Amino acid sequence: MEPSESVQTEVKITYRHCRTHEDFLACQRIEREVWNDPELEVPITLYVVAVETGGQVIGAFDGERMVGFTYAVPGIHEGRIYLHSHQTGVLPEARNRGVGRGLKLFQRADALARGIDLVEWTFDPLELKNAYFNLMRLGAEVRRFVPNCYGVTGSPLHGGLPTDRLVAEWELRSERAERCLSEEPPVASIRADAVRIAVPKAIGKLKVSDPDAARAVQDRIREEFQKWFGKGYVVVAIETDGEESCYVLEPGDGGAKS
Repeated sequence: MEPSESVQTEVKITYRHCRTHEDFLACQRIEREVWNDPELEVPITLYVVAVETGGQVIGAFDGERMVGFTYAVPGIHEGRIYLHSHQTGVLPEARNRGVGRGLKLFQRADALARGIDLVEWTFDPLELKNAYFNLMRLGAEVRRFVPNCYGVTGSPLHGGLPTDRLVAEWELRSERAERCLSEEPPVASIRADAVRIAVPKAIGKLKVSDPDAARAVQDRIREEFQKWFGKGYVVVAIETDGEESCYVLEPGDGGAKS
């Protein structure tokens, strides 16, 4: 699918490549509002490098105002070229309007047009809304865990906790991704030998009200992910029930992918 230089969605958000310093400054402004941590800020020079070396800087615009962006750099792993999507940010005023998904779909179309069929990124396993989006709305899988990936930062989003991260693997031509594009669940059914890792839905509030309890949850799920990934399991879905959400892992023997 060949992406146009500008596409329009039902929520009247326009997506296009960012190539000017004015665009990159707008990305920085969104960074500051979303992450609020100078340690995490991407310098304009790296946006330029991404564009000039086969990466992507894609903006979401409400009229002339940028309200979201995604930024990716090219990577290579075991001889395979892919895109590592380092940041995706959407301003609070534009959330719950499909902007994040619109950015990722434009990213997918652009990657496929250039012969790239894998995009990866990291995400916090405690951020359940992001996890649901990555697994159930896009069709990514997860088979890797990186403990304290970026170190402990001053960002309010991280709550002073180690920056443990899961690695989302988005196989752009997979049946999983195609099912999600059709608004279907990425897996038709969960295997009987699946295991689950539970995370309390109130983990965000717990970070503020009881940081020690939040850290205990983080420690527990870190151990569980490392245990099951070590056995070759793959995260294929996330389920929500009651006061918990559960990551669903299946053996990665070829049966985990649908």
